[in-house]
Amino acid sequence: MTIEEAQQKVDEWINTTGVRYYNELTNMAILTEEVGEVARLMSRKFGEQSFKESDKDKELADELADVLWVVICIANQTGVDLTEALHKNFEKKNTRDANRHKQNKKLE
Repeated sequence: MTIEEAQQKVDEWINTTGVRYYNELTNMAILTEEVGEVARLMSRKFGEQSFKESDKDKELADELADVLWVVICIANQTGVDLTEALHKNFEKKNTRDANRHKQNKKLE
């Protein structure tokens, strides 16, 4: 699935099954919550925190998909074409970071 297709599919789902979009501020709060879920799972799976019983069945892929879903919702609501935005972001990073990381002694 392309990013464009994902944006279309999320929009279709929201307008049929989901009834309507939450407002932008609510979606920002949901995004924060979903990123927190990823952080919690990462700290238990890869960090030093132990799993709570309620977190044992959580899947990182599912939590990341929840984050992506909300990002797509916010993009759709605000008129952002994520494909175009990602292309521009690559250009920015390629220009800004062309040598920066190669010259970073900490990354050797």
